[in-house]
Amino acid sequence: MKNSLIGIIGLGYVGLPLAAAFASKYQVTGFDINEKRIKELNKGFDSTNELTPEQLNKVIGSSLKLTTTLADISNCTTFIVTVPTPVNSSKNPDLTPVVKATESVSTVLKKGDTVVYESTVYPGVTEEICVPILEDKTGLKFNVDFFVGYSPERINPGDKKHTITKITKVVSGSTPQTLKKLSVLYGSIIEAGIYEAPTIKTAEAAK
Repeated sequence: MKNSLIGIIGLGYVGLPLAAAFASKYQVTGFDINEKRIKELNKGFDSTNELTPEQLNKVIGSSLKLTTTLADISNCTTFIVTVPTPVNSSKNPDLTPVVKATESVSTVLKKGDTVVYESTVYPGVTEEICVPILEDKTGLKFNVDFFVGYSPERINPGDKKHTITKITKVVSGSTPQTLKKLSVLYGSIIEAGIYEAPTIKTAEAAK
């Protein structure tokens, strides 16, 4: 797993700490469409206050690169989507950011790659909404050419005690091999341990 190249899509209060944690062991590229956010982070300022300037400066420029250019994540082999899922006026989750992020990933997805979703969604979204987009946009075949996983984010914004590495991580994969791969990948940075969910829908319901 040392050669894993990880792309994080969405650098908010979930994606940024995750990117920094993975950057302690892997080469990571963080992508966000917000140019102001990227400029601030590259200067060592995190407006979400999840990371200190010291924590940011420790990884940015060495093992962590931040960008607003999709082509910069094209060499990654594992893509982790951490965009928000806002609630609309009908109190239903607005999947627009997840769909747009999936479309973005589809422009750089290659044979053998894995896409992991951490965004909060209802059971079925990953396999019934996201996977068809990836197949349609790329012409690649699910579970033959590319694989997916789901791992619900469980960060409480602003909680400096229960940070990402100190919360048990639920992981799931579209094949047994994908599950094991993601279990090892996340397990390399999560001190609190890994729970392997039997299915992606189970993991989606865990939040």
